[in-house]
Amino acid sequence: MKNHIKVLRAGINMSQAELAQLCQVSRHAIMAIEKQKHDPSITLACKIAQALGEPIDRVFVLTDLH
Repeated sequence: MKNHIKVLRAGINMSQAELAQLCQVSRHAIMAIEKQKHDPSITLACKIAQALGEPIDRVFVLTDLH
């Protein structure tokens, strides 16, 4: 799953650490998701979108439906 977390985060001057704190996860978790090394749970994806002030489908994009 692709994501636009880094770009959206930069647009509101939010650090990985700040996003992690808002989502109650480690900065390492946010970094792994941004680098597409890990897909978040539905709950975490929703928290990330909410923290960024964006709809979930603007933050995350499914790349393979099969």
